[in-house]
Amino acid sequence: MNALASAPTGLSKQRICQALGQPRHRCYPDRRRRAPKTASGAPARRLTDAQNTAILDCLHSERFYDASPRQVYATLLSEGTVLASVSTFYRRLRARGENSPRRLQRPPQRHVKPQLTATAPHQVWTWDITKLPTLSRGVYLNLYLILDLFSRYVVGWMISRKENAGLAKHMFTRALIAHAVPTDSLIVHQDRGSPMTAHSFTDLLADMGVARSYSRPRVSNDNPYSESHFKTLKYTPDYPGRFADPEQARTWTRRFLEHYRQRPHEGLALFTPAEVFHGRVAEVAAVRHKALSEHYAQYPQRYVNGPPTVKLPPTAVHINPDLAIPAQQLIDTPGSLRCVPTPVDTSLPEVVT
Repeated sequence: MNALASAPTGLSKQRICQALGQPRHRCYPDRRRRAPKTASGAPARRLTDAQNTAILDCLHSERFYDASPRQVYATLLSEGTVLASVSTFYRRLRARGENSPRRLQRPPQRHVKPQLTATAPHQVWTWDITKLPTLSRGVYLNLYLILDLFSRYVVGWMISRKENAGLAKHMFTRALIAHAVPTDSLIVHQDRGSPMTAHSFTDLLADMGVARSYSRPRVSNDNPYSESHFKTLKYTPDYPGRFADPEQARTWTRRFLEHYRQRPHEGLALFTPAEVFHGRVAEVAAVRHKALSEHYAQYPQRYVNGPPTVKLPPTAVHINPDLAIPAQQLIDTPGSLRCVPTPVDTSLPEVVT
């Protein structure tokens, strides 16, 4: 520092440091505050053993054993007493391993990853509720919708102004009766919304012999088919965006679902949900095979890979398939045709509130 002070004017600090063989950061004064020390060399701010004992005795006292250090500090300060800072209170507790919350805490929840497989209709249903905006700002309608996992066929739906377990019970009662689902043969997959976890709704499913499966909290991929269906619905070109009243919403939704179940589905090898649900895959596949064979006989040069084949829907549909299963078993390739018997009642149960 003396060399810098006596250096000629205009000479840079960098050149002076290079000449002295010192790094540049040493050419600046040390402005750090040094903690004062006692005559014995100990930090002057360190608390004595008696002061530390007084802090711990106060925190462990019957008066403050269930209070946080901040509350203890504020209470003592209002009484004109200062033992130490709030940070010191926390440090003393942390040193003794006593800094955990003093009140009862809910233990961490570990939710099981749902893993479902459907090989036929009425084995797994997934359902959810989505909001439909209205012309009134902040006012929404609720679309309840049940989707058959294997066929993507809508087996029940309802539109209401409210969202509660009572309406969900009404819809599922109608759907289960209309489709004559046998006892102990169906799994209903859902998220953890209040209508899905209400005791009245879960008791209804248990009484009707229906097993329950739940998504993990804040994991939308655990219910992908319902989420995807709602996106398809809201991204349809004629989707109104906002509805005037529930009746308009029911009219539009009914028209959309009638079209949807007759529309070729990419996840079903371009078969429609109705064809898969009602077991008409073999019939439609035969028509497609005949048309492709005739076209191949007329224009064989267009098929560089040989005679065309009819792709069939997957024989199993999964939600979170087990990674331990070989990939060949999870990727369903067209194979033998699976004929599904037609349900007893195939009418779409529309529940009107």
